[in-house]
Amino acid sequence: MARTAFVTGATGFVGSNLCEELLAQGWRVIAMHRADLEPGLLSTLPVERVVGDVTDYRSLRAAMPTQVDAVFHVAGNTSLWARQRIEQLRVNVKGTRNVVRAALDSRARRLIHTSSLVAYGLNGGTVTEETPPRGLGSTIAYVRTKALAEREIRQGISKGLDAVILNPGHVIGRYDLRNWSRVFRMVDAGQLPTVPGGGGSFCHVHSVVRAHVAAVERGRAGSNYVLGGADSSYIGLVRMVARLRGQRPRLLPLPLAALKALARVDELVSPLIGREPDLTGDAIALLSTNLYCRNTRAVSELGYEPRPLIEILDDCHRWLIDSGRLKPPPR
Repeated sequence: MARTAFVTGATGFVGSNLCEELLAQGWRVIAMHRADLEPGLLSTLPVERVVGDVTDYRSLRAAMPTQVDAVFHVAGNTSLWARQRIEQLRVNVKGTRNVVRAALDSRARRLIHTSSLVAYGLNGGTVTEETPPRGLGSTIAYVRTKALAEREIRQGISKGLDAVILNPGHVIGRYDLRNWSRVFRMVDAGQLPTVPGGGGSFCHVHSVVRAHVAAVERGRAGSNYVLGGADSSYIGLVRMVARLRGQRPRLLPLPLAALKALARVDELVSPLIGREPDLTGDAIALLSTNLYCRNTRAVSELGYEPRPLIEILDDCHRWLIDSGRLKPPPR
């Protein structure tokens, strides 16, 4: 019989890719989404859609099957806008606490938790699974809440939960509507005259979701696995995107103080015109830091496959064009 997976955050970028991969590997997929969200890609996939909310324990427990083979907790709020901090506490921390409780109460066989590389903190340098986690001390709500969510997982493990934690770097790929795919549109619109001077580890969404599925059988209970592999400065990333779009951007060097001032203006103006800011103080702080990682454990134990940055970006670029979200670049 097919194994059964229960997926939170199934309408999101990583969640929808994960549902596709699980189906391709023969799993039965129960995909949970909030009542107020359009199912999107899920409506085209042979998954069993259920309505629930990780912040509402009763709806979550009702949606989660008893003794399910694997719970994939992918739901999360990834905003880098300080105004989202209360919502991030609700979703990232309380939501994870509820998932842990539901997994224990339903006697789930294993929980795979999607965390982030930033849970280790923004201290610069290269992260491994042995790096002391310092995300709890961060002033950035996203970083702190991802670290707090891992603490909820650890508390569940102490109560008998079988869980594995994955810490991806910056994930890029198809179905990305809100994250790094925005760089393509911003390059087209000339909205990136400058870029903070940090850098990070990037990963292909397909490699990330395959690592999730592999973690069910091959992951060590209680272990973290960092996922990255394509290291780049953010300036280098923007230049690579510009080349794919047939452009040559002129990136002006700006001091950190000037970038923070621009972010403050965007954060003040954006709510007045009904949108989230493209530039925030928290984003500047994150993107001004170097945060790389080594994938040794994930490669050897999960069969994780890092891919070159140009391949990652090219796949995302082709999907944006094929789905009508970008025009083809000039020849």
